[in-house]
Amino acid sequence: MSETERHLAAVARELNVSVVQVRATAELLDEGATVPFIARYRKEATGSLDEVAITSVRDRLAQLAAVDDRRAAIVASLEERQLLTEDLHHKLNAAETLATLEDVYQPFRPKRRTRASVARERGLEPLAEVLLRQDPRIDPIVEGARFLGPEVPDAEAALQGARDIIAERASDDADMRSRMRRLFWQRGMLRSSVRSGRETTGARFRDYFDWSEPISSAPSHRVLAVFRGESEEALSVSIQPPEGDALAIVERAYVRGTSRSSEQVRLAVRDGYKRLLSRAMETETHAEAKRRADAAAIGVFAQNLRQLLLAPPLGQKRVLAIDPGVRTGCKTVVLDAQGQLLFDTVIYPDQRRRDATDIVLDLIRRYEPEAIAVGNGTGGRETEAFIRSLQVDIPVISVNESGASVYSASEVARAEFPDRDITVRGAVSIGRRLMDPLAELVKIDPKSIGVGQHQHDVDQDDLRKSLDDVVTSCVNAVGVEVNTASKQLLAYVSGLSSSVADNIVRYRSEHGPFRNRQDLIRVPRLGAKAFEQSAGFLRIHGAANPLDASAVHPESYSIVDRMAADLSLSVRDLVQNASLQARINPERYVTSTIGLPTLNDILAELARPGRDPRASIEVIQFREGIHKLEDLEPGMLLPGVVTNVTAFGAFVDVGVHQDGLVHISQLADRFVRDPNEVVRVQQPVQVRVLEVDLNRRRIALSMRRNVGAGAPQ
Repeated sequence: MSETERHLAAVARELNVSVVQVRATAELLDEGATVPFIARYRKEATGSLDEVAITSVRDRLAQLAAVDDRRAAIVASLEERQLLTEDLHHKLNAAETLATLEDVYQPFRPKRRTRASVARERGLEPLAEVLLRQDPRIDPIVEGARFLGPEVPDAEAALQGARDIIAERASDDADMRSRMRRLFWQRGMLRSSVRSGRETTGARFRDYFDWSEPISSAPSHRVLAVFRGESEEALSVSIQPPEGDALAIVERAYVRGTSRSSEQVRLAVRDGYKRLLSRAMETETHAEAKRRADAAAIGVFAQNLRQLLLAPPLGQKRVLAIDPGVRTGCKTVVLDAQGQLLFDTVIYPDQRRRDATDIVLDLIRRYEPEAIAVGNGTGGRETEAFIRSLQVDIPVISVNESGASVYSASEVARAEFPDRDITVRGAVSIGRRLMDPLAELVKIDPKSIGVGQHQHDVDQDDLRKSLDDVVTSCVNAVGVEVNTASKQLLAYVSGLSSSVADNIVRYRSEHGPFRNRQDLIRVPRLGAKAFEQSAGFLRIHGAANPLDASAVHPESYSIVDRMAADLSLSVRDLVQNASLQARINPERYVTSTIGLPTLNDILAELARPGRDPRASIEVIQFREGIHKLEDLEPGMLLPGVVTNVTAFGAFVDVGVHQDGLVHISQLADRFVRDPNEVVRVQQPVQVRVLEVDLNRRRIALSMRRNVGAGAPQ
């Protein structure tokens, strides 16, 4: 079996799918197909694998390729040093993971000068071999005396050198390292303590000043918090299993009997564990714990980001948006239904309430906004209360403004509004975020959006890759109107690069709106492959062919034409008539390349062409009179909105500029293993206040119905 076939089989086993599905997915990826394109338009080839499975195939094959690259480097090194034997080559080829590969290579790895290498230079390796035989007839002292020399003054020095060689051999033993690796994970304890003199400067880590728990069950957020304390030199951290268990493993592997030679071996392997193997395994376990914690934290971040990006949009409606400010006033803008800035000004509801009232009422009269967006930052609740006091019959909606300031100071915002200051840009971003969260948030680095968990502690390359995957998935799931989308949004469309997205925007600026999907071919650098990958995700509303506004791919238009012709209809008539669509038998249109999965997708799209998969927006109104932390009291029942979901619970905005925490134990009356089982980002919820800590600015909340019965409302 070739290396490629081995990889395909391994991935198929791990994902519990067929090798045929994995091979087809790998081939499509190699041809340049994107994950969204494969998931949506190549179901027949992959057996309808979804985006999660396709991404797993992609990432796992990349990991196996990395193992191959490392294997090739090791083989080259061994060949160069003339150390590669047939048996060693076989063991290297049999290694399926990087850890196993490195274990096999460990004894042959070029090392700095060690105690064992010094002993070998002094000719003591034969003595080590004698001791390892553990012959009860051998007297180690007598044997050691045979190896005296200028640098080996006595038998004890000879025995010490021999023990150093045995210690290193035990530490380098691949099987021993594998056993010890399991022990560290199964029985290892993560311990942390405060470093001397860091009690004050490291106070934010005080929960971990004297902490221990099994590394196997330590949740990711605690692992990352402890490691952050270690990196900031506030905590001393160790990961060790019970020493007796570890020593028992090495002694069982190497010590036979109770002879004097056996005792020398015992001393050697115990020293090898304490001095070499233990440290190596602790370093490796620390790195693996960090990797696993990173993966868990990145998974939480990715899930939260997906929920935020797919938050319900207001849609193309006129909006009056306000970025609250206390001292500098409230930046107020009016946007048309396409999000274009029509007017901007500043109002001062606190200092000049009458003027502010006149300005807002005049803007409402002149521009007739269909919604009013108020940022949820400092002064947000007060500004919201002011707008509501005007008693206008327009929805007033609080908008999470995390990241708006990042956008307002960005190159993107400066290019969009070169003659406006950052305060106006921030208000525009708040209004647009209400209209279409996805279209606006793609302009901001996902790490700045504020739905992460220990995002600065995790591997930044892995984080960026995961978040890019999420944004790409969300953008393509919703689809993009090519005639209005920003180049930042277009750049996330399947098959389009930033430069091609820029060319699309430039082309429509110079030639007017795209009339149909085929016009896209005229865009510079948008070739046949890019068209294939992107066309199904780009929408052109108002096109002559209604399919151009749908998720039906142009390669399938001929099938819809046949369906319509068989019913003696035009395609437009077919799209608009659900009863006629019900008469279509998809099995009649199956071909060698188009099967029922794609045909069923086409019929679903004909029923609701170009439908936005996101839910309808729900207006949340915080409780009146609750504006700051000091207004809260235990027992209060409050409306709120989930702002962040973590492994240990969910944070909820109740309108006091400080999110409260619903601990995982307070999310429901039943046991909850994963908070995402119960809540999602942007979800409206009802919470009860359990505790308010004014000193630490913390709020404890509950969503359990049986908590605090009879408490004041």
